This record gives sequence, structure tokens and C-alpha cells, in this order.
Amino acid sequence: MSAAPPFIVAIPARYGSTRLPAKPLRVIGGVPMVVRVAQRALQAGASRVVVAVDDPRVAEALAGQGVDICMTRSDHASGSDRLAECAAHYGWPHDAIVVNLQGDEPFAPAAGIREVARALAEDDAPVATLATPIQDAHELFDPNVVKLVRDVNGRALYFSRAPLPWARDAFAIDREVLPQAMPFLRHIGIYAYRAGFLGRYTDLSRTPLEQAESLEQLRVLEHGFPIAVRLTPEPFPPGIDTEADLQRAERWLATQR
Repeated sequence: MSAAPPFIVAIPARYGSTRLPAKPLRVIGGVPMVVRVAQRALQAGASRVVVAVDDPRVAEALAGQGVDICMTRSDHASGSDRLAECAAHYGWPHDAIVVNLQGDEPFAPAAGIREVARALAEDDAPVATLATPIQDAHELFDPNVVKLVRDVNGRALYFSRAPLPWARDAFAIDREVLPQAMPFLRHIGIYAYRAGFLGRYTDLSRTPLEQAESLEQLRVLEHGFPIAVRLTPEPFPPGIDTEADLQRAERWLATQR
């Protein structure tokens, strides 16, 4: 495997969250979530780690962590919009690789962060992301699990909350067991962008499929831009969206000690 290219990790960390208020500052194992995410980015070997914040309390929590803080507007519609403001603020070169590591991924594996950067460096697509094989039928039929299909060159054909691909003959008989040799893939929500595309993405109009599925990555495909997809070399534990997720994260962390 080739070495990972130089890359920036940018972490959107919005203070206001309807499901989990003050999310970046919620503590897991005695450490604020946003600090854990920043530490993961540093462990991955990023040449620079920038946390895009919208509240000074988040900036204060990151003091002394060896990362840059970019204070951004509070009214961005998405994390990608927040990172586009960062790219413009710092004037990153258009071909710079920027990994968008979500601020609620405190256990993202360093190998996965490096792999998404490598995927972009080895493809001329403006965006790259990761996936992992789906192991059971319940996961495939869960609308909260985003599925994807790829072409023979490893680029995304489509993302959906619906079961994808549809094994017509097998599912006509049994939907409780996944048929063998079918490429069922779960999307992992980490992205690498070329910095120049971040600003362009925010100018793209919202698209019908994006709105129907509530999946922002479909905007990229619907406007005709390719997305490179690689398999993650290590599992990504689920992100943190609710109080129940926080409790689960505490239990998971306890098993790692």
C-alpha cells in the first residue's frame, strides 16, 4: 500500500445540536468529544488539523491541543459549508487534500482517515469517501444505514437509504439472509475533498434526489461530479448523535482500556 499523501483534516464542530445540545463539549471518558476527534486527526498524521467552530466555548476546550481554530458563521447549512469557509479563510491551494472528519466521530481510526486521503490522491475525482461491507439483512433494510453501489473503477454510482443493490431473485424467496457474492456496502460518512472543490460544492444547487433521500453527497453525483470510494481498512465505531449514543460510547471505551 502506498504512503498517505500530505493532507489537512478539517473538523466541523457546531455547538448547537437539537438532539444533543452542546455536542462538541459532551464528555466521553473524561474528555470533551471534540478533543477526542482532534486527537484522532493528529494520530492519523495530518499535516494540519483545523477545527471549524461557531462558539468560543468550543475553541476554549481545544486550547493547547496543537490544532488550529477557525471561527465560522453559525448559520451554515452543513459541515461542508463550514469547511468551505475555512478553505477560503486560509487560502488553501486548490489541489490540497482536505479530510472532513465529523465532529461526532471520537473513535475514528487513524488508518481510515489516511485511507480516504489516499483514495483522493490516487483518483482525479474531486471527492472521496469510504465504505464497509454489510454483514446482515437487518442492516441492509435499515433506512438509517446509508448504502452505496460502485462502478468497476471504484466510483460511486448511487447512495440510498433503501436496500441497494436489490437481489431480485434471492429477496423474492427470503429477505432475512443476504445472498452470497453480492457487493452490499455501508457508507461511512468521512470525506476527502480537493480544497478547490469545497467552494464549488457550496455553490451547487440542492437536487431532487438529495432532498428525497436527505443525503448531501447525492448533490455531487447529480451535478455530474464523481466520488471515489474505498473500503475502510478498520471499522468505524458509530458516531455520537444522542444521549443513548453517549452511554454506548462510554461502555465501548471501557472495553478498550
